[in-house]
Amino acid sequence: MNILNIGSERTTYHVELAFSPLFEAALGIAAVTYDDIRPTLEQPAEYWEQLVKELDPAVQRELDYAKQYNTWKTLLQLLHQRSFADLSSFLSYITELSPAELRYQALPYLGDELQIVRHQAASGKKSAILALQNACSSHLFFPAYIAHIAYVEQETLRNHLLLLMKGWYDAHIKPRQTDINRILERDFTYKKAMRDKLSAEAFVEWATHGSYPPEPAITRVLLIPHVIYRPWTIHANDVGTKIFYYPVADDSLHDSTDPYRPPQTLVQTLKVLGDEHRLRLVKMLSEKELSLQELTERLGGAKSTVHHHLSLLRSAYLVESKENKYRLKREALDKMPALLQQFLGDRADEGH
Repeated sequence: MNILNIGSERTTYHVELAFSPLFEAALGIAAVTYDDIRPTLEQPAEYWEQLVKELDPAVQRELDYAKQYNTWKTLLQLLHQRSFADLSSFLSYITELSPAELRYQALPYLGDELQIVRHQAASGKKSAILALQNACSSHLFFPAYIAHIAYVEQETLRNHLLLLMKGWYDAHIKPRQTDINRILERDFTYKKAMRDKLSAEAFVEWATHGSYPPEPAITRVLLIPHVIYRPWTIHANDVGTKIFYYPVADDSLHDSTDPYRPPQTLVQTLKVLGDEHRLRLVKMLSEKELSLQELTERLGGAKSTVHHHLSLLRSAYLVESKENKYRLKREALDKMPALLQQFLGDRADEGH
């Protein structure tokens, strides 16, 4: 077949990088208030319990509020409105926002076609609020989040955000701010050096462990490193922008190299595979792509339990989902022998 292409070439996005301990604070609040995700994170349960215990009782109450209404999402959205030099400038920004602007910035961006509806919802129009909820009805928490943002007294929301962010930052970021900044900056510098060596799409896949093909409305991809939510990459959207909060690389965590420290990728993979049920799932998915329902029927047990196992496999980048089907990322398994051999090094007695 002869094809004549008279269209324009396929365009892609440009990639930007940014880092700030303010994002680390907001993501820490997100992690500690998300019960289902914590078992998949690097830090053990006792770590998260201790973080909560170290907070002032008044801040703990705000943390409970954030857990109920997912207001960590509000903090992240506000952080993307401008570049903030420090905590003080961010808190001042929140303080100076009008009630209508605070509500608008807190409501999630759901696409250019719904921006007018978003403005109407921020002004209190009930039909617009319902339209936003309907547009994201399948999302895990957006419908309830939208309802809360739309109807809560804005001074209540403002005071909650100020107290929560300052309380968490003072307790968990400020004492370690130098170390946190050093880790984030190391990873930022490393990624920035690699950005010009790869295409935009290849760079995003390398940095985030996930592919992101261009979308018509997206001209910019923003990558933000984090430590607290490792090993997960979190996706978000803003006007014209796709945001990835990605886990810093293992080497960025330490000033010097410890030859006996195993790569976190290897640790996470072996930890996740050290379970009979998850190995069964890997075997099933090695044969073909399957849905959650199909996997549940084959494995037996509760669907929620199977979903939990799949979440752990996804956290180690061994499994991915698309269009309600799960597939095994065989290339990740294929890397394991090389990762193990690289860690062990050459045998000292080789050749004897």
